[in-house]
Amino acid sequence: MDEEMSGAVEALLDQVGHETEPKALFDAANLRGQVAIVTGGSSGIGRAVALELARCGTHIAFCFLDSGAESRLDAQEVARRLREMEVKVFFRSCDVRESKEVKSFVADAQEELGGVQILINNAGIGRDGALWNMEDHEWEAVVRTNLDGAFFFTRAVAPFLRAQEHGKIVNITSVHGIRSEFGISNYAASKAGLIGLTRSTAVELGSRNVNVNAVAPGYIRTTRLTDGVPSEILDRARERAVLGRLGDPQDVAGVVLFLCSESARHITGAVIPVDAGYLL
Repeated sequence: MDEEMSGAVEALLDQVGHETEPKALFDAANLRGQVAIVTGGSSGIGRAVALELARCGTHIAFCFLDSGAESRLDAQEVARRLREMEVKVFFRSCDVRESKEVKSFVADAQEELGGVQILINNAGIGRDGALWNMEDHEWEAVVRTNLDGAFFFTRAVAPFLRAQEHGKIVNITSVHGIRSEFGISNYAASKAGLIGLTRSTAVELGSRNVNVNAVAPGYIRTTRLTDGVPSEILDRARERAVLGRLGDPQDVAGVVLFLCSESARHITGAVIPVDAGYLL
């Protein structure tokens, strides 16, 4: 190696720096004391994510759609479990399709909990049916909840994340945003749009040190989205997955936790399937 090349290599190594001790593969210590907003946090994946973050000492603000007494009881139970972990909790009903409600929720959560560093866009619904039979309201409800809701929340938290030059956004999309199936045109379109929103947001917020990623679950047990799925479809999904099983909300929550941690500081604009190999 000639002298000029050797000097260039030494300069590069100086820029990279030297690690005197290996770092832990997974470090969630930075999550303690941060504030996370979780949409649709009273059930399924949202509940699992909120509880997992709280176990790491993250204060939680979560919203839910008030559809009756049962939904309110579910939210109160999640809040009780969160408080048992000695974190601060803010929760209330919020229709993610209404931009004014979203803006108010984010402002009140930020004031109540003292900031916001993490956003988990999880709220989602499905209204399945062949597209030629699909009513306008079935299309609009799904797209406005799954895509518009994520946009409204992202837009509302962006000023806080930009100002502090730090933050994490994780969008819960779906394998069906990558590869669709019969009868879910509204759901697939909304989740594919959410992938596009993830990548665009990553580009726009990257210069302010904000990581924006998506998790694409496959078929997950116990979520409201799969409660009404016929058993033969779930059996087919299990057979198609190379691991031969359906997932649990905790499988998704673990990946979300990783993306919110400093272990994922160099990852942005990514879409990570959590599908037991369903897409392979």
